Amino acid sequence: MQRETQGRPPLEGYDLIGDVHGCGATLAALLEKLGYHQRSGVYRHPRRKVIFLGDLIDRGPRIRLAVTIARRMVEQDEAYIVMGNHEYNALAYTHPGPAGSHKRWLREHTPRHNRIIQDTLEQYRDFTNEWDDTLAWFKTIPLCLEIDGIRVVHACWDDKLIEELKQRRPDRCMDSQFLVESTDPSTQAFRILDRLTRGPHVTLPEGIAIHSGDGFTRKSFRAHFWAEAPQQWGDVVFQPDNLPGDLEARELSAEERQQLSYYGPEQPPLFIGHYWCEGIPALPARNIACLDYSAVKYGRLVAYRWSGEAALNADHFVWIKVPKEERALPKPWEIDFD
Repeated sequence: MQRETQGRPPLEGYDLIGDVHGCGATLAALLEKLGYHQRSGVYRHPRRKVIFLGDLIDRGPRIRLAVTIARRMVEQDEAYIVMGNHEYNALAYTHPGPAGSHKRWLREHTPRHNRIIQDTLEQYRDFTNEWDDTLAWFKTIPLCLEIDGIRVVHACWDDKLIEELKQRRPDRCMDSQFLVESTDPSTQAFRILDRLTRGPHVTLPEGIAIHSGDGFTRKSFRAHFWAEAPQQWGDVVFQPDNLPGDLEARELSAEERQQLSYYGPEQPPLFIGHYWCEGIPALPARNIACLDYSAVKYGRLVAYRWSGEAALNADHFVWIKVPKEERALPKPWEIDFD
């Protein structure tokens, strides 16, 4: 791939980076490993750009650093970014409920929701103006991206819903009306937002739950969207937690199959995050790369070096294993926030 960009050498390709979740020092280390270096407080590469797959915030020890690195790169045209469900959650959590509604906030401040965003709020507690400005920036992040023959979305590419999004919001970003509407499950905005940032889910039987390794109890499981004719739950399950009992052999109902998305092998290369993969990065399908390898659970912060190839190649993954104590990484990777 060779594409002229104003004032710089031809662009060779993109480095797509999965869910950072506040591992800011590890992000800096990964960028250095990929050949990016700080100039004027911004990580830059002479011939490449980054695409962040969302979920910069929550859980990790250096959330402000992660956001600052990504935002400065995006604003200086050194990177692109798509919306993650955690950025969306932060917007809904901090937005008042609509007038006349019984809800004080778009995303209720339940113990579960409080816990998810707790680390982010604590790390911005003494930087309220910066947090307000960060939330305003989140609203400018598109929900999906198509560029130079590749597609990028946080969780799931659904052609029909993305076409609806483009018709309604040509910039593929949310405005305040879309944000408010997206918290009502009966609306188009909810269907778009939920599918693109959270992906398909299948509801577990009554009385059965998954007790996940991250401490949460879930009553549904994450399903992938590249099985052409799935028959059983095990054909679509895509998460590190095993299904209880013999549920992988459970037949998908006609309604469940209808609710799933499908991304065929003839479609352009697609990059996603979100799914908490484990182990050595691998391609789940020949034209799909998942880049979320549980960085904040001391897994790997993963990038894919794409240079124009139509067929993805697992040899193009680059990663750094996240240390047990991210704060122990060398200070030269820090960015001055002034």
